[in-house]
Amino acid sequence: MARLNQIIAVEKGVKSRTQRELTDACHELQKPALLTGISRTYRPRDEEGETLPPESTKVKVKAENVLREAARSLTRLFDVVATKDWANCAARADVVVDGRTILSDVPVTYLLFLEKQLGDLHTLIDRLPVLDAAETWTFDEGQDVWRSEPVETARTKKVPRSHVLYEATDKHPAQVEMYHEDVVVGTWTKVSFSGAMPARRVNELRDRVERLQAAVKYAREEANSIEVTDRKVGDAVFAYLLGRDD
Repeated sequence: MARLNQIIAVEKGVKSRTQRELTDACHELQKPALLTGISRTYRPRDEEGETLPPESTKVKVKAENVLREAARSLTRLFDVVATKDWANCAARADVVVDGRTILSDVPVTYLLFLEKQLGDLHTLIDRLPVLDAAETWTFDEGQDVWRSEPVETARTKKVPRSHVLYEATDKHPAQVEMYHEDVVVGTWTKVSFSGAMPARRVNELRDRVERLQAAVKYAREEANSIEVTDRKVGDAVFAYLLGRDD
């Protein structure tokens, strides 16, 4: 069983590391190129047509994975600070959302900390990328990304043509004008991939964190607040926050 001073000694390092990881996560989500992938295949119009290799880029960052990594990092921080605050405080209150108790007997000092962390998490959720509403998306279980409906576009090639301006006579040769005509020679089929999230999912997460923030504020107002007992609360918080309503 750890002592309170030992928990305090490690708290600062855990806080710094968690903040750094959350900052990196926010930066990753601001790089659309990392969240986007495509797959293009080419089919010539006829057997004599030119063949071209397929083109593809993979999704490097997936919003759900960023959330899970943020949850993993914050879970450790939540648990360390909880252990300290449970030992420091006598005043406690329950965090209740829509009649459901998420956390029980929470010290007021931890409620203050949780209020700040949920604000940072709200910022992360506000920055989550949303799937382009102009596309129709389906979830690709095999690649663990969203994919669009295939879109076909024609590939054209300039073919030289000639046009007789003046026919030949016994005195002058024919006058011929050369020009190029765009001729369809094949079809590109493009499928877009994305690590972004459906707008409904982002709105659901935002609603959950806002309801939890309100509950924490209410609990803080209700609460008034030494070998320590290790506390494990992070799993419960993120089981709720990252849960799904569907």
